[in-house]
Amino acid sequence: MQTIFKAAALVFAPMTAIAMTAVPAVAQTKQGLAVVDLEEAVAKSTAFTTAISQMQTTYKPQIDALNTRRTAIETDLKTKGDALQAALKAAANKPTPAIETQYQQYQQAQQAGQAELQRMSQPISLARAYVEEQIVAKLDDALKAATAKTKSEIVFKKAATESFGAGADITPAVTTELNALVPSASITPPAGWQPGGRQGQAAPAPATPAQAPKSR
Repeated sequence: MQTIFKAAALVFAPMTAIAMTAVPAVAQTKQGLAVVDLEEAVAKSTAFTTAISQMQTTYKPQIDALNTRRTAIETDLKTKGDALQAALKAAANKPTPAIETQYQQYQQAQQAGQAELQRMSQPISLARAYVEEQIVAKLDDALKAATAKTKSEIVFKKAATESFGAGADITPAVTTELNALVPSASITPPAGWQPGGRQGQAAPAPATPAQAPKSR
């Protein structure tokens, strides 16, 4: 049974750093057409890969605690889900008041588990968002520089392009420019920092099982 929690752990997994070596000249795209994956360019930048590696060390206690709790929640949900399936099967797949109550309890446990993991992961998520924001702030400049150096007239989104030659992909060129513009990124957000430059705005408290609406 798939769960909604695996992404919470995967987001903190270390990325494989790909070394971007400088070349004396940048290849020119044919006919001025190019494709780019900006997310890939950021993810492969030195600043990002180094920051993720630092986070693995700095936030190791929190990451370990998060993974342990995630496993416990998934185990509990599986037990509840199996019991619910067994009860439904025993009732010939006809929902009864008892089964409806059991299903509501399962949903509440699922929502509570998700909210708990979100609270636990908040410091790590905030640090990652801060790293990304520092790099993305220079992404437009990096794209413009890479576009000019490769003499690209039109740049398409890589994921939306059906087919293209290897020479048309200027993603590595954008990464190279990012490495020059943002050599490193801090993993420690300023006090009160929030993604998007919002300062001191507290996030809304997640609903607790007691606050979950009752079925009619």
